[in-house]
Amino acid sequence: MADPKGFMKTPRQDWPRRPVEERVRDWDEVYVPGALLPIISTQADRCMDCGIPFCHEACPLGNLIPDWNDLVSREDWRAAADRLHATNNFPEFTGRLCPAPCEAGCVLAINQPAVTIKNVECAIADRAWAEGFAPPRPPDRLSGRTVAVIGSGPTGLAAAQQLTRAGHTVAVYEKDDRVGGLMRYGIPAFKMEKHHLERRIEQMRAEGTRFRTSTAVGRDIGGAELRSRYDAVVIATGATAWRELDVPGRDLDGIQQAMEYLPLANRVCEGDLGSSPMSAAGKHVVIVGGGDTGADCLGTAVREGAASVTQLDIYGQPGAERDDDLEPWPTYPKIYRLSAAHEEARDLVTAPAADADARLFAASTLRFTGDADGHVRSLHLVEVDARRRPLPGTGRALPVDLVLLALGFSGPDRGDGLIDQLGLELEPRGTIARDAEFATNAPGVFAAGDAARGQSLIVWAIAEGRAVAAAVDRYLTGSSRLPAPISPYDRPMAV
Repeated sequence: MADPKGFMKTPRQDWPRRPVEERVRDWDEVYVPGALLPIISTQADRCMDCGIPFCHEACPLGNLIPDWNDLVSREDWRAAADRLHATNNFPEFTGRLCPAPCEAGCVLAINQPAVTIKNVECAIADRAWAEGFAPPRPPDRLSGRTVAVIGSGPTGLAAAQQLTRAGHTVAVYEKDDRVGGLMRYGIPAFKMEKHHLERRIEQMRAEGTRFRTSTAVGRDIGGAELRSRYDAVVIATGATAWRELDVPGRDLDGIQQAMEYLPLANRVCEGDLGSSPMSAAGKHVVIVGGGDTGADCLGTAVREGAASVTQLDIYGQPGAERDDDLEPWPTYPKIYRLSAAHEEARDLVTAPAADADARLFAASTLRFTGDADGHVRSLHLVEVDARRRPLPGTGRALPVDLVLLALGFSGPDRGDGLIDQLGLELEPRGTIARDAEFATNAPGVFAAGDAARGQSLIVWAIAEGRAVAAAVDRYLTGSSRLPAPISPYDRPMAV
């Protein structure tokens, strides 16, 4: 603990964002470049080095947060990078994309603003790359065993890197033309620029991991054939079966799933397209769904030049403070948060009728109506109570040219045939069934990440990848020294 009184004399200071008027004109990350390092050492000083660090428990990776906070406060960046990478393969991803349940579990957060753990993590990761503290770590020797990993999201990449470093020969199969899964085509560049992803992929290639892009397992290569080629298979395809909105008018043109819309905008940023065929430019846009994917759509539509953007959230507007009775510390509370996209929408007044920023809370979609050409023109909604029951007399219509459905995901997509080809058993909610060792009912086939856990956070995805790697290593060799931070049955802290 570098400064025992740091938390008493230093206020919380977050990584500042660029001015709204500037950042909505580009796709660069929203934060001020270079503005984190000057403040991060004193922010790390705020860590109390408490006797029982609940931030460890709140993070499924078990990050050694007090350790690297102390090292950053002393500006020992190499040691901090070692501690950070000991539990997290991709801290530059989590430092930008994770909602930071660790901060909700910070002991300081009982009655003060939490330590800026996420910012400290990001600063360490970026400094590690800048100073050469994240070199490739190829294995000393090969085991002679082979593993196929299906899917290159955070779970698949973490599993592949761990297994490669353990000496196994690993090939990652990705259906898209580039590696990265949702981090590549689902997460907008203003949240994480893709060069962060590219340098990790190059690190993994240098370690020996092989990548097979534009290969949909189940279609381009059969599941049984792939299984016959490798000693073990890890399914990490994510939960890509999106939820639908079954209301009248859903079949009108101009109503799209969020994950149909976001990849096209990302491909424009990649240089594949001059403009998106679903661009929001000049359109009145309504996003149905109040989660992170909806916020990603919001920020994207604002940058594309939408005439207006409104986001519907079926839940009521949360309060600014934690409800200690319903969501006591150290659980992750549902409070009013202002993401970068919502800050942009608020300042630019993209939705004049919204309750706050661009959001209409406690709003449920009743139906869509369209014009004579079959294109959506109105979204009809009603206010609901806490039990989602319609409130009489609250119906109204919003003008709309583009509707984006961001209602979450129910499990892995079965359209490629992989699940049926391998004869995999499913849980009642549609996810892949597995045992305590992450193994499915098909011999030698393991499942991890959202495909088996269900839709979750990036820290849980990476933790699943690390844990399934340990299970596969045990299956192949009889024992493993790889860390397994979670079991398949672990869940976030809750009341």
